[in-house]
Amino acid sequence: MGWNSWNWFAEKVTDKDIRQAADLLVSSGMRDAGYVYLNIDDTWEGSRDANGVLHTNAKFPDMKALADYVHGKGLKLGIYSSPGPQTCARFEGSLGHEDQDAELFASWGIDYLKYDLCSFHNKVMRQAYSGDSAEAMVHQYKMMRDAYERMHQALLRSGRPIVYSLCQYGFDSVWQWGPEVGANLWRTTGDITPTFDRISLIGREQAGLARYAGPGHWNDPDMLEIGNGKLTLDENRTHMGMWAMLAAPLLAGNNLSQLTPEITSILTNREIIAIDQDRLGKEADRIFAEGPIEIWARPLADGSKALAIFNFGEQRAYLRGISLHLEQAGAAKGWNARDIWMAKELGPISDSTPFTVPRHGSVILCLSH
Repeated sequence: MGWNSWNWFAEKVTDKDIRQAADLLVSSGMRDAGYVYLNIDDTWEGSRDANGVLHTNAKFPDMKALADYVHGKGLKLGIYSSPGPQTCARFEGSLGHEDQDAELFASWGIDYLKYDLCSFHNKVMRQAYSGDSAEAMVHQYKMMRDAYERMHQALLRSGRPIVYSLCQYGFDSVWQWGPEVGANLWRTTGDITPTFDRISLIGREQAGLARYAGPGHWNDPDMLEIGNGKLTLDENRTHMGMWAMLAAPLLAGNNLSQLTPEITSILTNREIIAIDQDRLGKEADRIFAEGPIEIWARPLADGSKALAIFNFGEQRAYLRGISLHLEQAGAAKGWNARDIWMAKELGPISDSTPFTVPRHGSVILCLSH
């Protein structure tokens, strides 16, 4: 859980912005709700000196001092690089300097590394093995895995615990090999945008990936867009609820200086965060889909079950005659339900208990007996 600079600041992020974000994570209550990683995305990088040591650019005059400031707020600092010669924004990447950069990050006090494929995919892989033949693709993907393994080993040699986040957009079914290269999380999809169509597509594409996630290694459907764009209250809740059901990393990307009570209440909802962060670490499976209605369920460590009803349609949905599929969720008739968004006890439910779900909305239930 944390906050990343890219969705709001993109290439304009500065040292001042990160310090202000640290202050606001504390004052808003987000830090105390669990958002502790403050992650600088692309465009902090300067040039390398004659010894190959990477320096920051003018926007970040002293990264060690910034890390000290962030740590002083009870937060952790994250940074960004690429296994290629350049980052996505065409700044200096880590290709051929993995050990130097890992040691540098450790010396600054960095706690999290987002490692973004970008130019390694577009230049190195394709130049080494051109073409789209099956053989070329195998070689390209092996190069990609080797590149991520090189930084994994460099991070280990640095001696500092650093969360390792792979950003390579789900290529080559990364969920199958991510743990082998030391990843703590890996992107399963292309970039998110603050539109409900994109958010809902990404969420639904996670079906079938639950068996690859667990404590210490997570599927990452990308950062949260809650509070960005023109998302409605129901769309923001659906976004948060789906990521919680997916046991996804919760990395906010909104303007912290303009937090509204509505957005703060969604991001800091203790019950929905508890589902996301449940120590059992079991990602939800989709147990029903018909038209715009989907039902997802996941088991929780205390024996209860989380069940989510999503309405991806353009009209309010009145669930009459649609089974809740309690047995598939691991529950049964007579279990008690609590509506998380409404913070309301509903009492015993059955498969035929009716629900009304707003357009682009969701109902998140905690089922217990």
